[in-house]
Amino acid sequence: MPKYGTLERDNLFLTANAIADQTAFERRNEMKFGIIGAGIVGTALAVQLTEAGHECLGVHTRSRLSYERFRSYLNIDHLLLEELVPAVDFLFITTQDGMIQSIAENLVEKDLIIPDQIWIHCSGSLPSSILRIQEDLPVRCLSLHPLQSFASVDNALTILSGTHFGVEGEEEVLGEEIVKDLGGIPHKILADEKTLYHAGAVVASNYLAVLASLAVELFAAAGIQGEEALASLLPLMKGTLSNLEQVGLPQALTGPIARGEVQVIKGHLDQLPSKLTEIYKGLGLKALELGENKRAKQGLSYPSEELNILKLLLGGQNSDGEFR
Repeated sequence: MPKYGTLERDNLFLTANAIADQTAFERRNEMKFGIIGAGIVGTALAVQLTEAGHECLGVHTRSRLSYERFRSYLNIDHLLLEELVPAVDFLFITTQDGMIQSIAENLVEKDLIIPDQIWIHCSGSLPSSILRIQEDLPVRCLSLHPLQSFASVDNALTILSGTHFGVEGEEEVLGEEIVKDLGGIPHKILADEKTLYHAGAVVASNYLAVLASLAVELFAAAGIQGEEALASLLPLMKGTLSNLEQVGLPQALTGPIARGEVQVIKGHLDQLPSKLTEIYKGLGLKALELGENKRAKQGLSYPSEELNILKLLLGGQNSDGEFR
């Protein structure tokens, strides 16, 4: 057996990795891929990648309805895992989050391991390493998460182009290229902090609906009910989204906290239902932080007394380190 010094071993390692990376890119240029899980995301990805010149060799799903929907977009055969996995270079696992690890375990149990194959999942909350059931598994693991909510396959195909993606895993550069083939915009994220990335997405998407619900509830108490309340609030919300797009943060913040209107905030807190008070205060403290940043960018600041009162009203800490 040949013996190598440290430098030779390092060079051999780097050369082997470079060859593997080159091979991966060559395969990506004429990607032969398969799909496990024919939901909205899996179907849309398969369609978009096929239109980009790649070849979908098969799909595997437990749901006949999902496959029939998939087949209405792409005339691709349903294959057993034993048929699908050995045939492809890239394997997309686009099941629900709770099934991703069990799919990987099933592939290992069935000995369906193809060296240097790329396994890709699309979860926003789980790291790519969830696929690495064994440390010595000779596959490469990647996660590509579309930062978007898709109501249907047609909707997904309409908005995939221009969608931002979180990219994380052992093949991040390759993942970025795949995202570009999808028409998306890639962003590398930290695997260890992926849960926070997902929490941010939840706040921006799901909690926006929750905030609308809270606003509708307050409007109802003021006499504007249900659909009428939501219809009247949507232009305001869209205007704020437009401001965010046009001027970004913190400049998009407007309203009484941005203006330092102590009496207005006190009036809100005096009238709010008790169950909403803590939510309002928590959001208000974050708004106050944004307000301070906005003024700082303008070379301004809140008057000290005004800032202290706002912090006390919202349950924060004043300049003396005191809590309300």
